[in-house]
Amino acid sequence: MIRKTLIGLFSLTLLSQPNIFAAHHLNVNLVMSTSEGDIEIELFTEQAPVTTSNFLKLVDGGHFDGSSFYRVVTYDNDNGNPKIEVIQGGLGDRESPFEPIAHETTKESGISHTDGVISMARGEVGTASSEFFICIGDQAGLDYGNVRNADEQGFAAFGKVVEGMDVVRKINGLPADAPSDSDYTKGQILEEPVTIVSVRRAD
Repeated sequence: MIRKTLIGLFSLTLLSQPNIFAAHHLNVNLVMSTSEGDIEIELFTEQAPVTTSNFLKLVDGGHFDGSSFYRVVTYDNDNGNPKIEVIQGGLGDRESPFEPIAHETTKESGISHTDGVISMARGEVGTASSEFFICIGDQAGLDYGNVRNADEQGFAAFGKVVEGMDVVRKINGLPADAPSDSDYTKGQILEEPVTIVSVRRAD
């Protein structure tokens, strides 16, 4: 059974985006090694300090080792509005070792959900912990002020794929007919979850 944080994408104005690369020297790059290939991700530590700090604690503690991507959302199988395309992963059924974090909106961070952006899945505001997703294509509906979430608070974007979007797209196209606990995610659960072998700092 996929843990309750799956609902973070159930209820899943482009903002004027500042130069999120201005503090490039402060950003942290990670290599996420999966059974389908490597994905390199840049974390925007200045724009989203709370979210990146939490993610790095999970990375540095090795908590993502052996986790997985387990859910794929496409325009064809999505039941939300507006429709999106993402892949979702994280600890899944395993309990996060850390408490949920405060919600950093895209209005605060200036990081919109564009192609390759990584963001935290959540249920209610302030419940994000260990589950995350990567956008395929621009997904402005996930930003602050939009209606994918009834609360219009959007999701907390905190980094971007800089290499390996071919791997992300390959995962998004894998068979996804595994049983689901919810009609909402029917056709979105991978038959064979993609293993996240390890996540390490690239620097």
